[in-house]
Amino acid sequence: MDILITGGAGFLGQHLCHYFVDRGDRVICYDNLITGRRENLQGLFEADNFKLVEQDVTEYIDLENLSGKFAGFAVDRVLHFASLASPRDYTEFPIKTLKVGGMGTHQTLGVAKRYGARFLLASTSEVYGDPEVNPQSEQYWGNVNPLGVRGVYDESKRFAEALTMAYHRAHGVETRIARIFNTYGPGMRVNDGRVVPNFVCQALSGRDLTVYGDGTQTRSFCFVSDLVRGLVSLLESSSTEPVNIGNPAEITINQFAEEVIQLTGSNSGIVYKPLPEDDPQVRRPDITRARRQLNWEPEVTLHEGLAQTVPYFKRLIEDSNC
Repeated sequence: MDILITGGAGFLGQHLCHYFVDRGDRVICYDNLITGRRENLQGLFEADNFKLVEQDVTEYIDLENLSGKFAGFAVDRVLHFASLASPRDYTEFPIKTLKVGGMGTHQTLGVAKRYGARFLLASTSEVYGDPEVNPQSEQYWGNVNPLGVRGVYDESKRFAEALTMAYHRAHGVETRIARIFNTYGPGMRVNDGRVVPNFVCQALSGRDLTVYGDGTQTRSFCFVSDLVRGLVSLLESSSTEPVNIGNPAEITINQFAEEVIQLTGSNSGIVYKPLPEDDPQVRRPDITRARRQLNWEPEVTLHEGLAQTVPYFKRLIEDSNC
């Protein structure tokens, strides 16, 4: 197939690029490299079926004048993964975050419409905000503060979902929506600002782990290989409804900190700082729909996934800011 992946140099995008290139598809990756990194795509630049275009996806995506081995690129699939997903990023770039969720989604849906391609939107569990129900099913409409600092990310994804469904209903575009829950694994940035790289880097450096709030808030962590498998299953399914893709194994942040300390053999302690505004108190996916419609559920345990992730950070830590 011919596949366009936006945000392909980011954490999730890189794994998708590698997956589809290895499968033999032609892949064009669009990324402005604000948060994505060229090194995430090492090993792909030599491939005949991969191309990186350094461009912001809020601008017109021109696939009609490609030459060489990408001439006649048909665009069978569009995967929109461009986003500023970490709190550090969307706090620094709030307007860009809104633009990529709005204008970027509009541009990529336009590509899908022009070529008759199937479209997959990378949405997020953040559409549920600070949920008043646990676990969160796709029928829950969420509890989001549109005026808060997190609102630029939450609302950008909620708007992207609405726009995706509008293109599906009004133009007949084949659309898929993945609500992605906390995902981790090799390929994350060490200075990403999210809890997995924070904790692992602090533990490997012998520093105390920083917990925001009292640590009783919960998260559900899905290893990246499980997530990619779920995304591919959704892409090739007939489901047009949003589908939660995540691991329902819920854990408190305190428990997660202890798990990281134990796994790394660190002598680090734990320090507590004030909880950021609108930080969710619970996060756990109801994956009933994924099980029924995709025959998918995660297979990698947290301990197994961290055991594969820690060595990656060990290799990077000497050259990092963590």
